[in-house]
Amino acid sequence: MVTARTLLAALLAVCAVPPANATYRFEDGRASDLESGQPLYREQHVLRMDGAAPLERLVVYRCNDGTPFARKRVDYRGSPSAPAFQFEDVRSGYREGVERDARGARVFVTRPGDAKESAELPSGELVADAGFDQWVRGSWPKLAAGDSVLMEFLVPSRLTSYGFKVYEVEQADAGALDARRFRLRLGGLLGWFAPHIDVVYAESDRRLLRFEGLSNLRDDAGEDPLKVRIEFPQAPSPAQPEDWRRLAAEPLKSCRVGV
Repeated sequence: MVTARTLLAALLAVCAVPPANATYRFEDGRASDLESGQPLYREQHVLRMDGAAPLERLVVYRCNDGTPFARKRVDYRGSPSAPAFQFEDVRSGYREGVERDARGARVFVTRPGDAKESAELPSGELVADAGFDQWVRGSWPKLAAGDSVLMEFLVPSRLTSYGFKVYEVEQADAGALDARRFRLRLGGLLGWFAPHIDVVYAESDRRLLRFEGLSNLRDDAGEDPLKVRIEFPQAPSPAQPEDWRRLAAEPLKSCRVGV
């Protein structure tokens, strides 16, 4: 007898199979300390794409010696701007993400030495994690026109979202005349005290070139977020399904970031 649970599992399994025409691409990011410029870690991204639309993203984070210590899986298919994702850092055991299933969506966090905490995903139009890229592309006409655009951004460590305003600021980089710099700042009085985040996007294809601010990675103890500059100097290159499977299966090991 086929139960509802069995049928649901079968449907989810079918939905999890990428389209036959899915393509893969690879991106490489190098993170350094925002103040000192000291190299900290490397990000390797592999994306599954359906045309121009992202389906899934796999990110492996490596110490300077190449040791993989953290991994993130992102699934855009439930919501391009607020995708489901799972992030794990074996240095401290810190985990966070968004889970989506037939019962709804929840945000969760597991801090070092603590049990998993979760809450229902805040309602309304939400932006989460790598969904920010999709949000920027959708908001590009307003941002490029000089408008300040409001955005509700999920902060998994707080199990809630905060209102940010995003706006364009003048480029300080003489070599980035074909790019636009956008700033994320908390709304209200908090915006006067909390640090902002700057992101630089290419004008031609609207891809991320640089990130400056608080990282989703924390220090080796899993406590304070790192303040980083992440550069994506090279355009994405073609990848293969084998690249995805290799990064997904690579065992994570603890190492010291920045060493």
